[in-house]
Amino acid sequence: MRKPTVVTILLAAACAAGAGAGAGAGLEAQTVPVADSTLAARVDSVARQVLKSTGVPSASVAVVRGGKLVYAQAYGDAQLDPAAPALPTMRYNIGSISKQFAASCILLLQQEGKLSLDDPVSRWLPRLTRAGRVTIRELLSHTSGYQDFWPQDYVPELMQRPTTPEAILDRWAKKPLDFDPGTRWQYSNTNYVIAGLIVQKASGMPFFTFLRRHILEPLHLASAVNSDVTPLGPSDPTGYMRYALGPLRPSPAEGSGWMYAAGELAMTASDLAAWDISLMDRTLLTPASYRELETEVRLKNGVGTGYGLGVDVGMSGGHRVLAHSGEVSGFTAQNLVYPDDHAAVVVLTNQDAATAAGAIAGGVSQILFATQDAGTHAKEVEARGIFESLQHGTIDRSLFTDDANAYFDTQALADFASSLGPLGPPRTFTQTVRADRGGMVERVYRVLAGDRALRVWTYEMPDGKLEQYLVAAQN
Repeated sequence: MRKPTVVTILLAAACAAGAGAGAGAGLEAQTVPVADSTLAARVDSVARQVLKSTGVPSASVAVVRGGKLVYAQAYGDAQLDPAAPALPTMRYNIGSISKQFAASCILLLQQEGKLSLDDPVSRWLPRLTRAGRVTIRELLSHTSGYQDFWPQDYVPELMQRPTTPEAILDRWAKKPLDFDPGTRWQYSNTNYVIAGLIVQKASGMPFFTFLRRHILEPLHLASAVNSDVTPLGPSDPTGYMRYALGPLRPSPAEGSGWMYAAGELAMTASDLAAWDISLMDRTLLTPASYRELETEVRLKNGVGTGYGLGVDVGMSGGHRVLAHSGEVSGFTAQNLVYPDDHAAVVVLTNQDAATAAGAIAGGVSQILFATQDAGTHAKEVEARGIFESLQHGTIDRSLFTDDANAYFDTQALADFASSLGPLGPPRTFTQTVRADRGGMVERVYRVLAGDRALRVWTYEMPDGKLEQYLVAAQN
């Protein structure tokens, strides 16, 4: 169950922006009504481009803006033989995005006084390796040292047979730790199997029963199911995989018991977006519990991990983001939540070991914030005009500060013209980032010209003049 970082997601989004346009066969959208047609069109474009370039069968996308679900749409084929279109009402496995639900169960039990994040694991499971030294907080933040039972991006033969959480822990959580607790960060699904059993013991009910009663039902997440026990049915998407660059093939199913609290949930993109809205509005947990969930855990040496309790935490383009991906056999998912902006992007896909979910989510996030910048279109037109002038070795110096005009000396203009001129007029020129820095507004643009993908980034002074205009290859 691979979990790429936020940085990986944004790099994937940058690559996706360069994908060829056009929907291709089988990529028609199945949609619910949306008020913002501009947002819808741009989201559609990203999703279709990524599915076409990656060959992933389908994607279900949900977008939250202003704390409300504003768009939900599905693309491609949920099933290939016979072909069946993806619908936004279909449930996809969300894999390790389930971990933030498990972490929230622990926090609810802490609120009830039934446990503490700083309890040792030995209070509940004394026979595990060094259980008296590992805390629940270290489980949820992947700093415990327990070895991951599923680092592979395929389903080993053993995992195609049923198991139990206890059997998983007997095999993986009684080995020597990979490191001393709290001294390193290493993603481990085993941590959340332990956490699930702690929920069960502390609450006196099965883990999923507690999750359903205390989270899924109160938030009205009616589509959510425990696919670890009840696999998705014929009306839901089929999960697919590839061998190298070969054709898509139905993926093997994990045996029951393996996902447990580490990746057991399946739901619609809209219901996962409803969960994201609850995170923004803080409707389920206490403010103190949300702070625990969203605060970066530090190692004993003070180094930050970039991870809270079941979520990546960080900054992207000046926006605080809580993120997590998910992967189980045949499915990959991505969830990006921008709590301070009351925005979120959910992408669920039906192919494992694929980058499409992250690429779509990152691309849609860039669009989401670009569409919130009222001056985006005018600034894109201005920046594109400057680019085309530089291709001919000239600029309108009235647009620039003295510093920038000094930067564009004779040599600079000659190099801009000789390197950019042969590319011809830009095919696309799209703002991807707007941020504040040093009293100026920073804007970043993704440019496709000739056969090159380029990055243009500018700094604008309060009076509108440009202090900087740089161009480089987009990696």
